[in-house]
Amino acid sequence: METNSHFYPLSIGLKVVCLYSTGMASPASMAARRVLAAASHAGHEGGSARTWKILSFVLALPGVAVCIANAYMKMQQHSHEPPEFVAYSHLRIRTKKWPWGDGNHSLFHNPHENALPEGYEGPRH
Repeated sequence: METNSHFYPLSIGLKVVCLYSTGMASPASMAARRVLAAASHAGHEGGSARTWKILSFVLALPGVAVCIANAYMKMQQHSHEPPEFVAYSHLRIRTKKWPWGDGNHSLFHNPHENALPEGYEGPRH
C-alpha cells in the first residue's frame, strides 16, 4: 500500500483549517462524500428557485416589515430636544479655516446635528 500525503483545505468561518491525510480514505468518508456530492447536484432541477421564492415571500418580506415597524416605533419614542451644548476644549478645534465656504463649516456640515465651536446654529429637530 502506497502512502501519499494529501493536503485538504477546509474553510470554517474565517479560519482555514488544513487537514493532512496519509494513505487511502476510509469507506465512511468516501460514502459521506458521495452522499454530499449527490445532494449538491440534486437541487438543480428548478425546485431550488421555487424554494427561494417561497422563503423570500414567507420569511424575508415579513422580516423587513418587522424591522421597519421597530425602527418607526423607536424613532417615535426618542427625545427630540437637543442636548445642552458644552464647549469642550478638545472638540471642534479650528487651527486654520476650511478652504470652502466661510471656513468654519466642514465639507459635510449638517446645521441640525453638527455644532460649531460656538454652539448649534439654529433650532434642531
